[in-house]
Amino acid sequence: MVEKLKKEWFSNVRGDVLAGIVVALALIPEAIAFSIIAGVDPMVGLYASFCIAVIIAFVGGRPGMISAATGAMALLMVPLVKEHGLNYLLAATILTGIIQVIFGVFKVAKVMKFIPRAVMIGFVNALAILIFMAQVPHFIGISTLTYVFVAITLVIVYVLPRFIKVVPAPLIAIIALTAVAIFSNADLRTVGDLGAITQSLPSFFIPDVPFTFETLQIIFPYSLALAIVGLLEALLTASIVDDMTGTESNKTRESKGQGIANIVTGFFGGMAGCAMIGQSVINVKSGGRGRLSTLIAGAFLMFLIIVLGDLVVRIPMSVLVGIMIMVSIGTFDWTSFSYLKKAPKSDAVVMLVTVAIVVATHDLSKGVIAGVILSAIFFVAKISTIKVTKKQEKQNTVFQVEGQLFFASVEGFLEAFDFSAENKNIIIDFSGAHIWDDSAVGAIDKVVIKYRENKNVVTIKNLDSASQKLVDKLAIYNNSNAKLSGH
Repeated sequence: MVEKLKKEWFSNVRGDVLAGIVVALALIPEAIAFSIIAGVDPMVGLYASFCIAVIIAFVGGRPGMISAATGAMALLMVPLVKEHGLNYLLAATILTGIIQVIFGVFKVAKVMKFIPRAVMIGFVNALAILIFMAQVPHFIGISTLTYVFVAITLVIVYVLPRFIKVVPAPLIAIIALTAVAIFSNADLRTVGDLGAITQSLPSFFIPDVPFTFETLQIIFPYSLALAIVGLLEALLTASIVDDMTGTESNKTRESKGQGIANIVTGFFGGMAGCAMIGQSVINVKSGGRGRLSTLIAGAFLMFLIIVLGDLVVRIPMSVLVGIMIMVSIGTFDWTSFSYLKKAPKSDAVVMLVTVAIVVATHDLSKGVIAGVILSAIFFVAKISTIKVTKKQEKQNTVFQVEGQLFFASVEGFLEAFDFSAENKNIIIDFSGAHIWDDSAVGAIDKVVIKYRENKNVVTIKNLDSASQKLVDKLAIYNNSNAKLSGH
């Protein structure tokens, strides 16, 4: 236990501290922007980012992953804030956390294994595109100087690491270019242009809402949606960070951790949040690996607001835009172009549909859910082909069945039989098949009964043990004159 604590907290102190500082600086404009999207005061997003990051550092299941206020969650909050106000949002945030803890208790995180690789690639690429698109309003068509600062930032973050590895290049870019902008009085948009920052710590309070069933009816649909989207993003981001770092994470613990973080956040005036892939990538690329980096990100964020608030609002947006462009480039899976050529067409379609839906709706959950459903449809279509071969063996007409017999393949199964035969010995051999559901058993019943109507003797043989058990339980013909034999 002690060794695990040392590894997760103190095995990479310098890298974690420096990476956390970079993340904190990059979190500020994001948190403010997401607050504006949700229709709340900028401090609601900043308090959320502080609380969630600090708490998840201790209770999360993925060391080095950054959780805070996010755009996907903010979009879901808009109608609730518009119709009922901030207090209902905070109540919904607390309920979101409770639902996520329940998800964790029931190990809902295990559903991750049902998300195909094509959907994961689509999710990552869509996220990279969304991160880039979110930067466009901050630098396109503003001024030539803005383009210059974005370009210089990109040069620093890509070139400097070849010569200086002690300090993360994004941190150098932020400090150096902010100093240049301040001393030269450069006409650039700054963090302060996004919204006002209050230099104060969050305080504990209970949301001012009636504790009634009516309130629950109002917030529950939002809380459930937030819980699902937040958990989905957290688990997908955890998987991506797992791949980037070559380490494993505890997805069930992550679910509970996200829930605990949101519960606490709601009581301290923050909106619901979840894992942030963009900030997590910044953290990893800046050298962050342990829980300390997440803790520093949250704690330093509050330090920046309270102590250095006057300086923070003067950070040029163009510098942060440059860093986020670097993140979007690093996040995008560039091998996916060759993947489109090599992968089965169904997988390529799933990936493209996932990307298209996420980019069109700005909702990661919709894209992922659509991708999973489409993958399931393609999979069902692929395995629903069943082959029935007819042959004559002396006095017996034998039908050899091969494939998976279930609701999607029963039509092809039934079409393979000629029910005009009379007074024959019919053998249906299932040695190359498996029976999956009630629809399959119903189809077998139909074949047996139709043949029996014409005075045929029907024998079912070579069912495997699982199929035999299902047939024994559900089939009508077992109580008829049809013969039944095992292997």
